[in-house]
Amino acid sequence: MIVTVLVAGLAFSTPREIAFSRLLPAAPALAAALWPVLPTVLLGAFCLLIMISLSFFYTDLGTPYTAAAIVAVTLAAAYASHLRLQREETLFQVRLVADAAQKVLLRPLPHRIQDVEIESLYLAAQEQARIGGDFYEAADTPYGVRLLIGDVRGKGLSAVGAAAAVINCFRENAYDQPDLRGIIHRLQTTIARYSAAIPADDQPEHFATALIAEIPHGSGHVRILNCGHPPPVFVRAGEVHVLDPSLASTPLNLSALLGDHYYVDTVAFVPGDQMLLYTDGVTETRDRTGEFFPLPDWMRQHGAAPPRELLDRLHGDLLHYGGGRIDDDVAALAVRCRHTSGQEH
Repeated sequence: MIVTVLVAGLAFSTPREIAFSRLLPAAPALAAALWPVLPTVLLGAFCLLIMISLSFFYTDLGTPYTAAAIVAVTLAAAYASHLRLQREETLFQVRLVADAAQKVLLRPLPHRIQDVEIESLYLAAQEQARIGGDFYEAADTPYGVRLLIGDVRGKGLSAVGAAAAVINCFRENAYDQPDLRGIIHRLQTTIARYSAAIPADDQPEHFATALIAEIPHGSGHVRILNCGHPPPVFVRAGEVHVLDPSLASTPLNLSALLGDHYYVDTVAFVPGDQMLLYTDGVTETRDRTGEFFPLPDWMRQHGAAPPRELLDRLHGDLLHYGGGRIDDDVAALAVRCRHTSGQEH
């Protein structure tokens, strides 16, 4: 509308030799990018009326040619607007499906399970993506709070499918298996079967890093089985500790190559302690000089923050550190052991 009014004003107020009226077809062409079909056609008709009105004042403007151009551009713009609306509707439906898939794959976690506070973060590397190969889950089981976080190596829908298979297997077995090694063996079997049924596009087979943490209710400790995953970071009394596994455990679906070795570490986890579980998208975020994100140093500055605030700060600082973009999917869980009612002041 601004273009139309501006061109019309210039056409009426300037000498005819300049012929600003020839710019009138641009208005409906621009409208097609933003407006529905009917308003685009009405704007083209309005431009045509302006051109006819100008012909009464200036008889030698080449009105038939400009009028024909307005009609032709308006028809083309109306069709382009129709196609744009169709594509926007298709994209909207695809996003609805992607959102539904993400809610199934990465359903919202409970913010608190008894005396354990849990918050989650997921960032897709691709701006329009909703889901990827990173995954996490939490379950309140008879054996305590069990947490899963992992990363399927690979790209595309096959990696998403492998992540979904692992998560669903964990959801089923976390309640039944009394030992963390039993869960890992079930996850190993599931991803092996999935990989055999649906091969990956960019590698011979799927494999994944994974970490399972178990916090028995009121026990004051946490058991961690780390299968090739980045080590969790603990914050205790203001001090930061990176828990590297005492012995290396085999990533999922690599036992045929590396052996079937799984080891559980047990560390103290008392009221006030906090731990951060994350995928390698966090520590592999680079700045402009190529330096990796210094997570332990960052945790020393922000580790005292509550879980939700901690992840919100991590989100913002990762984007800032990476120059506004992230090259890999990011998943993180912030877990804090809360004081029981008798210990709170």
